[in-house]
Amino acid sequence: MEGGGEGKGRAAAAAAAAGGGFGGYESAGDRKWWPWLVPTVIVACVAVFVVEMWVNDCPRHGSALGGGCVAGFLRRFSFQPLRENPLLGPSSTTLGKMGALDWNKVVHQHQGWRLISCIWLHAGLIHLVVNMLSLLFIGIRLEQQFGFVRIGAIYLLSGFGGSVMSALFLRNNYISVGASGALFGLLGSMLSELLMNWTIYSNKVAAIITLLFIIAINVAIGILPHADNFAHIGGFLTGFLLGFVLLARPQFGWLERSELPHTNQPPKYKPYQYVLWVVALVLLLVGFTLSLVMLFKGKNGNDGCHWCHYLNCVPTSRWKCDT
Repeated sequence: MEGGGEGKGRAAAAAAAAGGGFGGYESAGDRKWWPWLVPTVIVACVAVFVVEMWVNDCPRHGSALGGGCVAGFLRRFSFQPLRENPLLGPSSTTLGKMGALDWNKVVHQHQGWRLISCIWLHAGLIHLVVNMLSLLFIGIRLEQQFGFVRIGAIYLLSGFGGSVMSALFLRNNYISVGASGALFGLLGSMLSELLMNWTIYSNKVAAIITLLFIIAINVAIGILPHADNFAHIGGFLTGFLLGFVLLARPQFGWLERSELPHTNQPPKYKPYQYVLWVVALVLLLVGFTLSLVMLFKGKNGNDGCHWCHYLNCVPTSRWKCDT
């Protein structure tokens, strides 16, 4: 069973510093949005987890590995034995019923909806808490800056992109759940937003080094077993491209200049911003099209990349990657 990123949010939470004013930019003309989408997503994920545990009903269904339910005083909401799920959550069977990402069901049983439903599921209480804290730290500030439409689009499309890449490379070896792909998409959009709006930031070097360090730590943690790093990479790449498309800022002072009675006003965006917008949009459309065609034709992403499995897990003397 893949947690889809349990533990990835620990380092991601540090990205809170990358919220408003990241890189030293703050404009009085910026509209500050009231963040309601991110809290709503958090409430929805918590509610879905409660439903997971209700459906799981450990005391009634038990465990294939034996052992008693954890926190039995919770009765129907008690967790599966730690031998089966160390994250304090339901069984793989329950996650499968609820919509976990399963390559065989997506490709052969035409259940493409699992590419979206898996984003709202979590493998356990630990997985849920870590991801939701990360979303709280990262998402609130981004929504305040850019509004719920753009951040919501990045969150959902990044989660979808992570699911597609996960299905392409993990295939029928695992099931996968979790919002980590969507969270990595928000991190990716933060990086591209910094690059897209490079000229309006003051502390450029410090900002990009900090963000790259956060991303590197998260990806490094992702090579541990029982973590779906392909979902993280797919989500990150999707969010990175979407950041160029959705998070461009006008030139510094453009709003103020546009109010002055001059005839020769500078363009709202710089030429390089238009170029990045077009390139990112094309790459995004081509990437999604090719990936979905490969997925629904049953292609294995590892066939064309014999080393890619190391991006998900690196075997050592302490652990194996095929458990």
